[in-house]
Amino acid sequence: MTTVLALLLSLLPFVNPFVGTDAHGHTFPGAAYPFGQIQLSPDTRPNPGDWDGCSGYHYSDSLIYGFSHTHLSGTGCDDWCDILITPGDGPSSFSHRNEKASPGYYEVQLDNGILARLTVGRRVAMHEYTFPKGTKPRITLDLNHRDHVSDCNITFDKQIFTG
Repeated sequence: MTTVLALLLSLLPFVNPFVGTDAHGHTFPGAAYPFGQIQLSPDTRPNPGDWDGCSGYHYSDSLIYGFSHTHLSGTGCDDWCDILITPGDGPSSFSHRNEKASPGYYEVQLDNGILARLTVGRRVAMHEYTFPKGTKPRITLDLNHRDHVSDCNITFDKQIFTG
């Protein structure tokens, strides 16, 4: 391992992605890649125009509506045209005790029993959902979340979908 990489890895425990997610910081705790195209994070506010929740996430909230791929950090204005991916049958309550975040990674155990793990690369996002035993896994794609999408093409192949 190079000295620079070792130094960077030793600094990771000091990064707290939750800084700025409360009050008027307008940041999000989800997975992001430096200069990447994806900022994968939970959405705790359903409607655009909510100034406190313009990053899609606000620490004071107790519901996660789902997860979307683009978030602006610290801007004070909404981002638009997000496609919301919701595991399960709809929004779920959650506890901040069950959230984990580090650079490039976000995890939350939802109160409905679903474990969500999210990570990103420069131009890709990966979701992993673990559903409670005995439940039928279900994922909802909301194409109208925060705006109206006029065209979409999604391909399903076994347990993977792209689009």
